[in-house]
Amino acid sequence: MRYIEPHAHMVSRVTQDYTDMAAAGCVAVCEPAFWAGFDRGSAAGFGDYFDQLTIHEPRRAAKFGLPHFCWLCLNPKEAEDIKLAEDVLALIPDLLNRPTVLGIGEIGLNKNSRNELRVLEMHVDLAATHNQLILVHTPHLEDKLKGTRLILDVLKSDRRIQPERCIIDHVEEHTVKLVLEQGFWAGMTLYPESKCTAARSVDILECYGRERIWMNSACDWGVSVPLAVPYAALEMRKRGHSAEVIDQVIYENPKRFLSQNPRFKIAV
Repeated sequence: MRYIEPHAHMVSRVTQDYTDMAAAGCVAVCEPAFWAGFDRGSAAGFGDYFDQLTIHEPRRAAKFGLPHFCWLCLNPKEAEDIKLAEDVLALIPDLLNRPTVLGIGEIGLNKNSRNELRVLEMHVDLAATHNQLILVHTPHLEDKLKGTRLILDVLKSDRRIQPERCIIDHVEEHTVKLVLEQGFWAGMTLYPESKCTAARSVDILECYGRERIWMNSACDWGVSVPLAVPYAALEMRKRGHSAEVIDQVIYENPKRFLSQNPRFKIAV
């Protein structure tokens, strides 16, 4: 088995997780910018975090034979302070040429507030101006459908944005069709307590097909499983899906999307 982990917050994980992922067949890991578990107080704090994502974490992953790529942004959980957002976004253009940066993400909404929407629009403009891929976080639970619709409206309102260069992550049964029908990519996040279980994700694949869709663990400092993608592959195997179908979902699909940025190069 080979797979790409397209969404994992490895700065919050121990080194043993890298060993386990590599042993399970992971060939590359991609890390979107994320909330630290607390609100950072200054743009300088984000500057240090961006260095961690673009310089230090790739070195740590390389010790375990894993290429590490990242995305840059201010996460929607910290998007209520517009001035802070402006200061943080001003740092990003100078970092986009670093060799492991894939695009802008994970942007999106958390509570669907007015300020979050404004910061989302700022991020979309940044991505469009610099021709970057986009990775989007959709809200949790009861806010997900409304938030997904708001996000899609923002993306579609900017004529520079190409849906095939945007992935809308954390889709569930009630949002995946909306995302796919409008030409965007969809990401299924595999969590033990929320979002999608392995069984639910395979149900979604069987209902909506396997085009423009990927699986990810989004493992972080919370309740999450770094090996969620290979576990979901085992669920597909139990249901009789062929090795070719499994490979498409967990390897070829993320490779196809991520390779729209020429920096995404892996040996496999």
